[in-house]
Amino acid sequence: MENPNPSFRLRLLAEALTVLAADAQTQVAWLVKHRLGADEIALDFEHALRVAEGLAEESLLDRAVLLHLREIDAVFNGMSGAESTDRWTLDALSADEGWARTRELARLVLAAHLGGWEKPLPQIGIIR
Repeated sequence: MENPNPSFRLRLLAEALTVLAADAQTQVAWLVKHRLGADEIALDFEHALRVAEGLAEESLLDRAVLLHLREIDAVFNGMSGAESTDRWTLDALSADEGWARTRELARLVLAAHLGGWEKPLPQIGIIR
């Protein structure tokens, strides 16, 4: 299967990072609006990371961005496990240090490489 257009893939990455970079209150409102759990932010990021790896392989994304994205991934991996279910609640978005760190890194990537971090959160359509 061919990779979609690079601008489409960059938009997917930017949208995932925009949700991750938003303040906790904005994230919660967005998740509630779309009837999603906090883990969906991480799952969307995981997909965006795979897209970013492809973009980097094609020399369409700076390798420095990929390093920061992998750091976000490492934080999420450290938050995983049966003993960490409390880290994946809506309340944890504002209280958990892992979420704060991923938010900080997402803002850094957006500001340094993708034109700023304070953007509107994407509209999504979910078929249930």
